[in-house]
Amino acid sequence: MAIITEQEPDQQQQQHQPKQPTKTTPNQLSFCLYFTLPISLITLYYLFTSSPQTSFLNLPTTLRHHYSNGRFIQLQTRPNQQPINIFTFQPPPLTPTPSETVLILHGQALSSYSYRNLVQSLCTKGVRVIAVDLPGYGFSDKSLQVSADGFDGFFGRVTYVYSQIREKGFFWAFDQIVETGQIPYEEIIKRMSERKVSKPIDLGLEEIGKVFGEVIAALELGSVHFVLHDSALGFCANWVSENSDLVSSLTLIDTGIDNLGAFPVWLLEGDANRVLLKAGDGRKAVVAIGKNLNSSFDLAEWGGSDGLKDMPMQLIWASGWSEEWSREGKRVAGALPRAKFVTHSGGRWAQEDVAIEIAEKISQFVLSLPKTVRKVKQESSIPDHIQKNLDEANSDDGHDNHHGHGRT
Repeated sequence: MAIITEQEPDQQQQQHQPKQPTKTTPNQLSFCLYFTLPISLITLYYLFTSSPQTSFLNLPTTLRHHYSNGRFIQLQTRPNQQPINIFTFQPPPLTPTPSETVLILHGQALSSYSYRNLVQSLCTKGVRVIAVDLPGYGFSDKSLQVSADGFDGFFGRVTYVYSQIREKGFFWAFDQIVETGQIPYEEIIKRMSERKVSKPIDLGLEEIGKVFGEVIAALELGSVHFVLHDSALGFCANWVSENSDLVSSLTLIDTGIDNLGAFPVWLLEGDANRVLLKAGDGRKAVVAIGKNLNSSFDLAEWGGSDGLKDMPMQLIWASGWSEEWSREGKRVAGALPRAKFVTHSGGRWAQEDVAIEIAEKISQFVLSLPKTVRKVKQESSIPDHIQKNLDEANSDDGHDNHHGHGRT
């Protein structure tokens, strides 16, 4: 009773005391709006669209097999920027120690996956074959993480909240509300100030050319035979003419004189190619890099440059695609008069139509040329400091022993 009696005055005083209104800052109110408004849209997005991220187990079987047989190379294309992972596809050669190496470069919107059958066919011809996914294509990186400066307004905040939900799960914010009793406003604002955003890769022709040189150096390929399909010449024309010592020969497959290439819409209907373009910022990267192709490229001028005067060159052309395309082939042959001109029975994407036929023509041309002499760097398994001590010991032994010993 005493306890109840003592509490009654307090309770009466509390009834007469006006309630203090809860202090709510404008920032918290605006954040509530930013957070709650897109929730329904995000829910619908998760229900009716698939994630662009392609995990290994979700890939089609053929694409999963292609991925398993490849390897990644990390390249630094720009200073003060994260390295780019470049995917290379290189099946083991079916003949011992092939002397010639063929490097296949894809055209716009394609990848090394499109050339898998051509690569396998060439491996049976006694050459080493490597196909590369250019930055922004195939399994190579399609985007970079860059620092975001400040807030991007309403849509920037909504986008960031959406990215946090994708990263932490749809009910992450609700869990925070249940645990703490408030929206995790401070944490999200702090994260926004330190956040990084994904930016599609956008490399110029000079930077893409640098990729070729670094791939050749990383794999210790020495001089290689370039096989360029469709618009691939536009990516590497300048680099080839400036680095002719690293190019044993050139084979151009259905490369138009304007070098614009043909976007293979029908290939994108295939599930594997759709997945590759959908992953990450694939489509954006393809568009960004495609805009950097030189639309004023002069094929005849390029073919007559000093670096290509003595370059063995072959032009493989679709003979039955169309009359217009056959006339285009004659124009290209006229612009490259020193190139060997041969035809194939497939369409403009011969690597899919007639891979075996194309492989035969490439291998015949490559193997008809003088053998490439490759300088192989011998690497010692002994650490440098130990090797130095051994060399000094052998030198001292040689000075002490005046009889000397011959080495074999």
